[in-house]
Amino acid sequence: MSLDNPSSFADRRAYYRINVMLPMCLQAESDDTQGELLEQSVNLSGGGIGVIVNTLYEPHDILKLTIRFPDQVLFTASIEVLRVDHIEAHHIRTYRLHAQFVGMAAQHRELLIQYIMRFQREHLVRHYSA
Repeated sequence: MSLDNPSSFADRRAYYRINVMLPMCLQAESDDTQGELLEQSVNLSGGGIGVIVNTLYEPHDILKLTIRFPDQVLFTASIEVLRVDHIEAHHIRTYRLHAQFVGMAAQHRELLIQYIMRFQREHLVRHYSA
C-alpha cells in the first residue's frame, strides 16, 4: 500500500467486492493505444481490483485499466499497483495483481458501484431465486 496515499486498508474494504468475468485491458498509463480487451475474472470493488496477470508490475506503478461493462459501456480508470504475488501453481509467469483506483472522480466511482450492485443482483437472482 502506498504510504503517501490517504486511502487505508479499512477504506478499501469499505466497498463490496465481487468476482465477475469482464473484458478488460491493463496498459501503462502513458500508452495511448487502444489495447485488446480480453475476458477474464476480475475481483472488483469501488476501491480497486484484483486480477491475474502475466506481467510483473512493481508496487506504485500507475496503470490504465479499461473494462467493458454490459451494454458495451467502456470504463477507464487509473490504478496504482499495491502488490503483485507470484502464483506458484502455474508453470508460466503468472501473478495476482492487487491495485487501488487513484484520481477517480466521484461520478465514475458511482458508475462503477452501480455496475457492481447490478452484478450482485444478477448473481443473487441466478443462484437464489425459486
